[in-house]
Amino acid sequence: MVVLHPLEDFLDLSSVVAGDHDADYHYQGVCPRTGQHHTLPRTQLAKAIAQGLITQLAQAVRHEGKMYGVLLVQDADGQPWVLKAFSGLWQGQRQIPGWVPPIPGRDRIALQEAQTLNQLNTIKHRLMVLQQLPERQTYARLAQDFGQQRQQLNAIHRQRQQARAQQRQVYQAAIAGDVLGQALAKLDQQSRGDKAELRAFKQRQHSALAPLEVTIQAADGEIAALKRQRQHLSRQLQAQMHEVYTLTNFAGDWLAIQDLATQGNLPTGTGDCCAPKLLHFAAQHGLMPLAMAEFWWGPAQAGKQPGQFYAACTERCQPIMGFLLGGLAGQPVSLSTRLELPILYEDDGLIVVNKPAGLLSVPGRYCDRADSVLTRLQLTQPEGACLKPVHRLDQDTSGVLVLARTAAAHRHLSQQFQERQVTKVYDALLDGVPAQPVGVIDLPLWGDPAHRPRQAVDWQRGKPSQTQYQVIDQRGNTTRVTFQPVTGRTHQIRVHAAHPQGLNAPIQGDRLYGCCTPGQRLCLHASRLGVQHPRTNRWIEWVVDAPF
Repeated sequence: MVVLHPLEDFLDLSSVVAGDHDADYHYQGVCPRTGQHHTLPRTQLAKAIAQGLITQLAQAVRHEGKMYGVLLVQDADGQPWVLKAFSGLWQGQRQIPGWVPPIPGRDRIALQEAQTLNQLNTIKHRLMVLQQLPERQTYARLAQDFGQQRQQLNAIHRQRQQARAQQRQVYQAAIAGDVLGQALAKLDQQSRGDKAELRAFKQRQHSALAPLEVTIQAADGEIAALKRQRQHLSRQLQAQMHEVYTLTNFAGDWLAIQDLATQGNLPTGTGDCCAPKLLHFAAQHGLMPLAMAEFWWGPAQAGKQPGQFYAACTERCQPIMGFLLGGLAGQPVSLSTRLELPILYEDDGLIVVNKPAGLLSVPGRYCDRADSVLTRLQLTQPEGACLKPVHRLDQDTSGVLVLARTAAAHRHLSQQFQERQVTKVYDALLDGVPAQPVGVIDLPLWGDPAHRPRQAVDWQRGKPSQTQYQVIDQRGNTTRVTFQPVTGRTHQIRVHAAHPQGLNAPIQGDRLYGCCTPGQRLCLHASRLGVQHPRTNRWIEWVVDAPF
């Protein structure tokens, strides 16, 4: 089976330039056996190869979204080749001609896996039956009916009680002696009648609902037991898989996946992602990796967008990356080169940088999104030094970003942003021509939790959002515009530009709200920022021309 592919299968070799070896990310980890730190770059060349694969995938039959990866390798003769892999299954198959095969071992537990999956499927169907018992609907309907009847009965009893109270006052004012006693006794008898009526109602309710409650409680108990059984079977299968999955690295060492779990259990599927498959195959066949790139292709899912590149996944790949890269030789990449940021201004109170597009302002929740402006600057500061972001720019947006170096400076600057005392100007290129050359966009924005990170215009749930704009130049269907956001909502400028009630002209390269060709950047740049210096109180501004 042909797995090694020449570079020309994916790109035009005449277009390769020296800068294609620059890296924008490094796969990295510490080998648990040697304690050595290893890295593998994601270079522009690897991304260009991946773009070629994307072109091929776009011409194939449409299928479910998943991660794909390419690994640029060199054989013993120094000849470069490309390996390609997909995560999990592709169109229901684990192994496809021309693609790196899965890591060996799973076939040894195929019978146990089939039996366990059959048991899990049986449990799944039984859980569905128990969760959809007709008794649950009957109980809910009867409980609602009895609740309404109880409210009506309570209202009738209150009216009767109030009437009896008024009648007592009348009797006590008009009659006395035995006649009064008889009249009051009759009212007391009516009160006891209401209580008896309520007890009878409760008895009817209990008689109707109690049998259903017994059935539902028994079902809930069985559900809890089935979920415990399902968890036990899943963990058992996971342990069996990790025991038979054996990884090989470039030092010639091998190790079962279960021995790489340093904190808790690794999730099922560890070893089925692109990166482990690519690196394991290269190590077993004496191929030296030069660069790797992973990307998502297919319908968007869980925040992943087609054609976008991603780092090693946190749960499955990152914990085993250090071992997989073990034994790699080559020149280490200079930390200063990797972390260099263009500093616009720096003093004892703040640091201002020109953030490049594609870099986070602050680290994400997971370690595969740790690279950020804040992370890089922290590595250049003395240990324990204070460094706090005052505001943020979207990952795809470039431009002026300010960070505070003291708590006092952070409070001072943050207050200016909150009270809208700062000057913020953004440059953008739009796909389209606004109806008016200047104006204010006023559309409330709401972040739908089901479609993160997208923001939507929502007049009921949205927060007030205003953006001033002015057209600077127009050539054909491309318009250069400056934006001055009055508020600072997530993706505010991007939504206001793209929405039909806004400018109806999305920003070029906007993968969320417009149209983005692979490799195209978002043409949005924070070109000017003005604040009052937190120590001197002088007004200070920084201006950086847009790179597009």
